[in-house]
Amino acid sequence: MRLVKHALAVFISLLFLVACKSGDKKEAAPAAEEAAAGGATPVTLTEPETGDMSDSVELNAVSSYRLKTFVKSSANGYLQLVNAEVGRYVIKGQELFVVRTKESQSLGNTITKLDTSLHFDGSIHIKSPGTGFITQINYRSGDYVQDGEQLLTITDTKSFVFILSLPYELRPYLASNKNLQLTLPDKTLLNGYVEMAMPTVDSVSQTQNFVIRVNTERQIPENLIAKVNIVKQSRLHTVSLLKSAVLTDEVQSQFWIMKMIDSVTAVKVPVTKGMESVDKVEILSPKLLPTDKILLTGNYGLGDTAKVTVIK
Repeated sequence: MRLVKHALAVFISLLFLVACKSGDKKEAAPAAEEAAAGGATPVTLTEPETGDMSDSVELNAVSSYRLKTFVKSSANGYLQLVNAEVGRYVIKGQELFVVRTKESQSLGNTITKLDTSLHFDGSIHIKSPGTGFITQINYRSGDYVQDGEQLLTITDTKSFVFILSLPYELRPYLASNKNLQLTLPDKTLLNGYVEMAMPTVDSVSQTQNFVIRVNTERQIPENLIAKVNIVKQSRLHTVSLLKSAVLTDEVQSQFWIMKMIDSVTAVKVPVTKGMESVDKVEILSPKLLPTDKILLTGNYGLGDTAKVTVIK
């Protein structure tokens, strides 16, 4: 009998412990849910900026010498002197070749025998017809050349331009971009203007070439690629936000921002955006004030009204 009473007491004690633990779990669950619901999302803030803004497209322009000057032989003979090499800069009138024919050599010896004071050698001196860089040499000293044969090629520095390949759909914007700024790979800026348009369009890329004349005394190599910005539209004193502050749906049909209404609460504000630059978005409506606090990070996935903690 005593054993039965003892077992009954142990069973009652176990039931009491289980009931207590179950009650603790029921009380802990609402406490955890309440803590999660009351948790604030860490965010950083930004402010609207007012200033000039433009929507532009970046294109490539390639340096080119449009005019090539060809130096030709004026007689049949042997090259007695070659004063040229590829890459050398020459000026107009500079001597490049000396050609001597067999006939002039024989005639010179005969004249010298008749009168030693004449010193006739019959050499033909060929000079540069223009100023520029030598890009090609076809002969060397001692070679035999014929009359009218091309000896070398000189790029005319006065014909230096940049060729811009413009997609034809962007041609209407060129009327307001007659004066352009070109950026070289070494970050050098060059001012230029659109001189003329080529009368053909590439059948594959549907681009039209435009000649850009630059104002510079710097010697720029051929086939150098520069960056050109074509401004499609621009506005003065417009309000913009950093791109990270503007949110959108999956199909990018609606746009909104998360705006602080007090120190711990952010609300969803639909916006109408305008033009975009590399890192900013123009906000057309609603009208934002310079003092407004807009969520920059931590804003993704937040509800219409969200509790946040500002991280400075």
